[in-house]
Amino acid sequence: MSPQSSSTGKNEIVWPSVVTVISAAILIGAEVFGAAFAGGWALAILFGLNDTGAHILQAALFAIGVLIMVAFIRAAQRVEPFTKRA
Repeated sequence: MSPQSSSTGKNEIVWPSVVTVISAAILIGAEVFGAAFAGGWALAILFGLNDTGAHILQAALFAIGVLIMVAFIRAAQRVEPFTKRA
C-alpha cells in the first residue's frame, strides 16, 4: 500500500460509540467528582482541618478524579472507537 492511499482514506465518526462513551463519562464523572467533594469534606472533618485545608483536600481529590476520567475515556475509546475508515 502506498503512502498516498492511506492519506486519501477518510474517517467517519461512529456516533453511537461517541454517544455511549460520553453518556458513561457523564454518569461516572458525577460519581467520581461527587465522591471527591464528599470525601474531601469528610477527611477534613476527620483530621480537624479548617475550611482552607478542606478546600485544598477537595481540590487534590478533584485532580485525581480528572486523571481517573481521562483514563476512562482513553480506555473506552479502545473498546468503542470514535472513528472508522469509510
